[in-house]
Amino acid sequence: MSRTVLVVGEVRDGALAPSTAELAAQAATLVPEETGRIGFLAGPHAHAAAASFGALGIPRVRVAKDPRIDGTAPAPLARAIVAAAVADRVSLILLAGSSLGRDVVGRVAAGWGAAAANGATGLEWEGSSVRVTRPVFGGRATETRKLEGDRVVVSLRPHAFPVREFASRTPEVVPIEVPEIPAGLLAPRRTGTVPAAGGSGPGLADAAIVVAGGRGVRSPENFRLVEELAASLGAAVGASRAVTDAGWRPGSLQVGQTGRSVSPQLYIAVGISGAIQHLVGMVSSRVIVAINADPSAPIFRVADYGIAGDLFAIVPALTAAVRRARGLPSPS
Repeated sequence: MSRTVLVVGEVRDGALAPSTAELAAQAATLVPEETGRIGFLAGPHAHAAAASFGALGIPRVRVAKDPRIDGTAPAPLARAIVAAAVADRVSLILLAGSSLGRDVVGRVAAGWGAAAANGATGLEWEGSSVRVTRPVFGGRATETRKLEGDRVVVSLRPHAFPVREFASRTPEVVPIEVPEIPAGLLAPRRTGTVPAAGGSGPGLADAAIVVAGGRGVRSPENFRLVEELAASLGAAVGASRAVTDAGWRPGSLQVGQTGRSVSPQLYIAVGISGAIQHLVGMVSSRVIVAINADPSAPIFRVADYGIAGDLFAIVPALTAAVRRARGLPSPS
């Protein structure tokens, strides 16, 4: 049976978002033949960013030229994706598990008549169906779901799939005509964005490494230990709700049920006890390291590696060791 995968890219700051590389790599795993992999982009920077698909093993890219689609409004974007899927007789659509991607999945499924799933951490063909694995109930269980039918749309959880290297090429860029969009779907328009207060490192959503601090650091001044460790690793900084509620750090850094959900390759929890509200937001991280003075803290139940001891001695020593290993100068 011939299978075709549509990889929906996202554009950030004029370039393809890093998550697109994960989608493309998984598409190559599912469909080894290059001709069965098609890219998709929409928005004002779509044409410029489309060339980057050539380094991701995708020889052909559909671009929505409709000026009313800016790549951020989910309803018009979904209609454009469906148009591309129909034009190329696609059997599977892959999107990033970003806030936009998760929103678009349901809209595409409804408009395309497809089976759908969000937040996949595993994906493979099972006969004529697609078998999806994903965490549920705040990461306390793993669900296996079979999506039947000849139309499937799935979002992939960030950092759950490895990237691959492909020979670079210039992809064919093909415009797609978007069906008429009802005025009501075009009514919500983004008029601007204001960056959330945070650290100087990578954002929580895209970071491969996150270092988060909790009440165990004892004071806002001591939180610098978390930030210094993060800086040495090139990691994003996170915080527990206790830290943000106390005003030690902005709410944009909060990880947990009422904050951000992250799934980095490495999550280091410093002085975080591990209440269930926090675990919900980070338990799907690939590797979890916990540093806490209390050996009975709940965080150790989910940690792959645990260090029970004085964080005020452990964290500076770990930071210094990382800096030496990476050849970084000591902070002034």
